[in-house]
Amino acid sequence: MNNQMTNNNQVNQSMTSGINSSQAGTNEKENGKKLPKAAKNNPKYTENWLPLKAISNGIMYNNKNEMITGVKIQPRNIFILDQASMDNALIGLMNFYNTIDYEFWLIVADRPVDIAVYQAELQVLYNRTQDPRIRKLIAQDMQKGDYFINNDVVDTEYFILFKERNGELLQKKLRNMINSLASAGLVASQTSNDDLRMIIDNFLNGGRKYESGGVMPV
Repeated sequence: MNNQMTNNNQVNQSMTSGINSSQAGTNEKENGKKLPKAAKNNPKYTENWLPLKAISNGIMYNNKNEMITGVKIQPRNIFILDQASMDNALIGLMNFYNTIDYEFWLIVADRPVDIAVYQAELQVLYNRTQDPRIRKLIAQDMQKGDYFINNDVVDTEYFILFKERNGELLQKKLRNMINSLASAGLVASQTSNDDLRMIIDNFLNGGRKYESGGVMPV
């Protein structure tokens, strides 16, 4: 197996090779290499140099007729579990990785979180509340929110991606991943279009500039 782990501050050359090829594009050439059509028409944006034809139904389609998709894993701290539960989770993960006989990428990405709406709701609740004890608790939450805003709070997300040409095999791999991770006590689902765009944006911009996720009050 040839498996790599990356984060949002490092460009994974292997992943890039899966969705980037100098052979994609039109017959227009630069330095002897073909240019992607989007780069030829508008070279201003980095995204136009990526030979991606589309992102649809949680799948990236590149110009090599490959489909790139995977699963998003919900974080879980297994090290706060009792010893037996932790051991079962680790054994389940070991069995899961041992069943993967194809190239994949384990990606850890940081997404900035926008808590402005949440802070505004707290302020409204604070103004409506007369009980000094509750007001104190709300004020403490607002102070924590200010701390997060001033220190660039991020939400860490975990993905496993792979590429495949055959649609049936792609779906089979997705099902096996989700079921195997469930056996290890982890919840996973197929990547969404927004997930894939966020991952690309993370690699292109080093995690410094893209749309933030939002935190809403419950």
